[in-house]
Amino acid sequence: MQATVETISTLERRVTVAVPMQPIEEEVSQRLVQLARTVKLSGFRPGKVPMKLVQQQYGPSVRQEVISNTVERTFGDAVEQNKLRVAGYPSIEPKQSETTDKFEYIATFEVYPEVVIGDLSSLAIERPIAKVVAADLDKTIEVLRKQRAVFESVNRGAKKGDKVNISFRTAMDGKEVEGTNGQGVDLVLGEGGRVADFDDNVIGTKAGTTKKFDISYAQDFSNPDVAGKTVSYEVTVNSVAEPKLPEVDAEFAMALGVADGDVEKMRKEIEESLEQEVAKRLRAYLKDQVFKSLVDNVNVELPRALIALESDRLMQTAQNNLQSRGVDIASVVLEPAHFEEQAQRHVKLRLILSELVAKNDLPPKPEQVRAVVDEFAKSFEDPEEVVRWYYADAQRMNEPAGLAMEENVVAWVLERANVKDKKIAFDELMGNT
Repeated sequence: MQATVETISTLERRVTVAVPMQPIEEEVSQRLVQLARTVKLSGFRPGKVPMKLVQQQYGPSVRQEVISNTVERTFGDAVEQNKLRVAGYPSIEPKQSETTDKFEYIATFEVYPEVVIGDLSSLAIERPIAKVVAADLDKTIEVLRKQRAVFESVNRGAKKGDKVNISFRTAMDGKEVEGTNGQGVDLVLGEGGRVADFDDNVIGTKAGTTKKFDISYAQDFSNPDVAGKTVSYEVTVNSVAEPKLPEVDAEFAMALGVADGDVEKMRKEIEESLEQEVAKRLRAYLKDQVFKSLVDNVNVELPRALIALESDRLMQTAQNNLQSRGVDIASVVLEPAHFEEQAQRHVKLRLILSELVAKNDLPPKPEQVRAVVDEFAKSFEDPEEVVRWYYADAQRMNEPAGLAMEENVVAWVLERANVKDKKIAFDELMGNT
């Protein structure tokens, strides 16, 4: 095998490979001989088919398979011999050879770029600090009470937090476009998931009343069917019910899993759970800060092939998520280009992380990986069973190993960056704002 390498651009390479034809012809002949022993053709007994017919029937496909295997093997050899790190998949094209004694092809591909991290002391990273206080615990208990509320009918105008049963019709440009066909649906006013104008118009209405109102949607509204349009609503309120929250007592504590109904024990367990969740979110927040700083401050040329692969992966993930929510994919237009910017950041971050891990000996230690697995498992009824499940399959260990590696990178960067502590409100950290 002969291989010559040309540099097309910073990352593009072209490799021309020449392979002797004789070994290829010999392998094709051997495979056809083996086929002739078992192949079945009408009018011939197995093993008695003339070789000429075997060649006519199977020769082209066998030759193509042998050539494909040859290309795969020799391309790998050429890459290894020239110490090339191929990014993505190569484009393979046969080359017209001047002689018949050799097979030639051209492989065009990109290589991984050189990643230079540089001095990290100028990176400005904010380390979030948050602490669970009594007010946070009280807020959480209040949320738990609301989740267990029962609703009782009232004869008054609806308020925020009430549950209303409504039926409605909607129209655009004088034409009805949607409705409940007289069937009632339950809504809790102010709970989110709808435009605030809708709930604001229903607030104050009593059971048995009908109200008509219009809502004008912004040009950039998430639903393209109504973006930039005015929708007319006719809403009939069938019933209004106000929430009755459970008392924080032994019954409430038992409903939350405290067997003896001890309220103080319940509060302590909720507090411990909150502290664990806060610690988890603080770590995630800090990691995001570190990764964002690396991506924003390290310059590296990105292989187009890797961006294309990542864009396709992100698109497929989006499609799967939509399908899991019952969305008809045929009605949604998704293109890899929609995900290109996100893909670029993902690819860049992976290249940076790989460089940091390789150059600074940051792969995860077994005890670090086990700690991540234990963290995954502790919320399950039988943690040891979950641990065994992870360790039973090497593929399952990729996620905890990857997370442990990322923690090593974060710790390494923080030792070198300009880190300042930043207090963050509990509600902001928990996404309650």
